[in-house]
Amino acid sequence: MRYMLLIYGDEQALNNTEREECYQESAQLAHRLATAGQFLATAPLHPTAAATSVRVRGGKRLVTDGPFAETREQLGGYFLIDAADLDEAIAIAEQIPGAGWGTVEIRPVIELTNLPKH
Repeated sequence: MRYMLLIYGDEQALNNTEREECYQESAQLAHRLATAGQFLATAPLHPTAAATSVRVRGGKRLVTDGPFAETREQLGGYFLIDAADLDEAIAIAEQIPGAGWGTVEIRPVIELTNLPKH
């Protein structure tokens, strides 16, 4: 089963050196997961200042700068993995560096059969 591991944290929690270390540790985890056949994708995200939100209400598009909601923690990146079950996904999530200073949300991915292959 595929799981999306969403990494949330305070965008200001890490300095540039710590952020680069986090990226390196995340890349190492990605390689370990790839070796185990569990890696599908990962990427850090630019800060929320670079975000754009789109809503359609009553057939009209509303585009605004920034994230949808103000929160203490922001979505900073993700891992998309293949895991046997939730317990295995939890074991992988706890290895993500962001789990040490933020939160990793685990969400099962709904498998749709009618999507294009990448």
